[in-house]
Amino acid sequence: MIPDYCSECINRQNQTANMPYMQPMMQQPMMQGGYQSTMQMPLSQQPMQQPQFQTQPMQQMGYQQTTPGQAGLSPLDMAAEDSTSVETNINYTQGYLRTKIGARVKIEFLIGTNMLVDREGTLTQVGISYVIIREIDTDDDLLCDIYSIKFVRFYY
Repeated sequence: MIPDYCSECINRQNQTANMPYMQPMMQQPMMQGGYQSTMQMPLSQQPMQQPQFQTQPMQQMGYQQTTPGQAGLSPLDMAAEDSTSVETNINYTQGYLRTKIGARVKIEFLIGTNMLVDREGTLTQVGISYVIIREIDTDDDLLCDIYSIKFVRFYY
């Protein structure tokens, strides 16, 4: 018994020997009497087939497809909603620091690439991009950039 890949080569060699010129060929499966055989058909006679793509709706993939108009929120309302979640969610620095308002703290800030500066006082306010510390010695309020904070020590 000759394997299929060998019989295809043998058939192709026999056909090229009988033809004065060779057209590009493509394999087409044909069913004859319950057995599958292959037949050669020139590419110029092949019907063009469009590729079939399977798509899934975004909801099946776990995505919600909403727009601000559908949710009933304007872009400004959505920004305000996001900012309040950052300010109240303790998974964010701002939200966690808000739970510690009134505590005595020592905050270390990274200035430049390698200089640490620390400030001590009572944490009085926390915003989205700042914290306010009331210094112990001078009783002055100090506004600090929250994005340069590297370490916060809470004293109890």
